[in-house]
Amino acid sequence: MAQQAYLTETADGGPGPERRGNRIRRLASRFTSGWRGDRRIWRRGIILAVVAVILAGVMAFHSHIPNRYGNLGSLTETFLPWLGVFVPVLLVLALVRRSATALIAAVLPVAVWLNLFGGLVLDRGSAGGDLTVATHNVNADNADPAGTARDVAAAGADVLALEELKASAVSTYTKALAPTYRYHAVQGTVGLWSKYPISQVSAVDIKLGWTRAMRATVATPEGEVAFFVAHLPSVRVKLEAGFTARQRDKSADALGEAISDERLPRKILLGDLNGTMNDRSLNAVTSQMRSTQGASGNGFGFSWPASFPMARIDQIMVQGVEPVSSWTLPKTPSDHLPVAARVDLTKE
Repeated sequence: MAQQAYLTETADGGPGPERRGNRIRRLASRFTSGWRGDRRIWRRGIILAVVAVILAGVMAFHSHIPNRYGNLGSLTETFLPWLGVFVPVLLVLALVRRSATALIAAVLPVAVWLNLFGGLVLDRGSAGGDLTVATHNVNADNADPAGTARDVAAAGADVLALEELKASAVSTYTKALAPTYRYHAVQGTVGLWSKYPISQVSAVDIKLGWTRAMRATVATPEGEVAFFVAHLPSVRVKLEAGFTARQRDKSADALGEAISDERLPRKILLGDLNGTMNDRSLNAVTSQMRSTQGASGNGFGFSWPASFPMARIDQIMVQGVEPVSSWTLPKTPSDHLPVAARVDLTKE
């Protein structure tokens, strides 16, 4: 009798392992009792199943969504990873409706999302590399340019790009960065700061009428590397016009052409591209360069907006260079997060 009491009660009077196990089995039996012998589990939830199939289709065939009307395709691709938040909602609703059809259908978007983004959840970085680079859209209305410069410089980048530089603040950034970076070059609203000599600096025409992109050669210990810094035009979502990105797309094509014409085999692009790697409209750039975040990042590396990052629009891309690791830096007064990467210049 004493042994039996021990199995059903603990010393303090609470339920023992046997009683807790019985309670869990009773709860599970009560939940599934409505499923057993009920043929309606296959007829219920048809609408949920259709929604699940549509969601899977949008993710799997996003490149076929036309841009003809309001750039709907590019808009979908910009926030494509976030479509995954609807999957757990569908699963919960399928359970509430006790619909086997909806549950099975919900497996489709799960599989598609994991195929597209499952690898990004893992840490793909590794040790090594011989050059650290960083980029930051500092925001023209930044109230503390000196503090922002010091914060970004503290990340230890060998080469740093800044975008959206206000003309009146350039001297402030330069002075704050001088203790870390001996060399720098500014073209229009973008600039490059480096621990190594900079030469052959020129503006890159991205069809805007003013300078928001530049090219420079940096003489690293491993040899010359061509650096591009760019700030592509902003995009907007308007009710009457949809995703307005025509000027951004035109500038992306011009930037891609400049990168393609570059004679040096090792190229690094730093900047705010106002678009993600999934956006087909950046194909002129993304088709010839690798994203350090996609190749060696930890997670999605969302950089905008800084208050609640939802998209990776600040990019570090390479050609003829091997990405080793990639990460975001702590928040500054800007509405963008700085991003950094470590690369190996001796490997392709």
